[in-house]
Amino acid sequence: MSVPGGLPFELPKVSAKERERAMRLLAKLDAHWSHAKCELNYTTPHELLIATILSAQTTDAGVNKVTPGLFKAFPTPAAYAQASAAEIEPYIKSIGLFRNKAKAVHSAMTTLVEKFGGAVPRTMEELLTLRGVARKTANVVLGNAFGINMGMPVDTHVQRLAVRFGLVKAGMTAEKVERQLLALFPRERWGDVSHMLIWHGRYVCKARGAKCADNEICTEFGVKCECREGAKLVRRA
Repeated sequence: MSVPGGLPFELPKVSAKERERAMRLLAKLDAHWSHAKCELNYTTPHELLIATILSAQTTDAGVNKVTPGLFKAFPTPAAYAQASAAEIEPYIKSIGLFRNKAKAVHSAMTTLVEKFGGAVPRTMEELLTLRGVARKTANVVLGNAFGINMGMPVDTHVQRLAVRFGLVKAGMTAEKVERQLLALFPRERWGDVSHMLIWHGRYVCKARGAKCADNEICTEFGVKCECREGAKLVRRA
């Protein structure tokens, strides 16, 4: 089944029953997490791009600790391009893989200046030409900076909950998980779904120390949940 609007791939077929269940889940997520949003701090598209590059294998909270100083020292893409990766490193050395990330940020901002006039591009294809940017990062930037839904950011929380809620099969790649979720949910809500699943996975249905025993979303939809609370293992089937 193709989807209009420039998606470069076809989406899998889903049944009316599967879509109806997804809409019921969406209503529950809305009831609990309508306030969910990107937790990376930024004021401009290029700051969001940088923060998202830095967030790989690092918590948003960790990124938010280093970006105020970084953004002050380098206020524009040109400022990064005129510096070097080594000059960026001291501002982000508290996060993982900081040397590689400094190189990625420097390269990405240099490309913005040289190829895009210092502006963050608004297409998936162009964003993917930037160092440090894969599809997840591009989805975050397009959805949050520009309100463009070309896909859905799938992080570890989204991937875990998609399995626990029976939306996808266990073992599917992030790419396949994304396509299945795109087929299940309305396009105008793709970004919202990602944010709400991330918040539910981050604060309730956690990988460890889950708090879903009495949560109505997990109770109704958590067909694969295995939530450990203290010494008690709560299984839903």
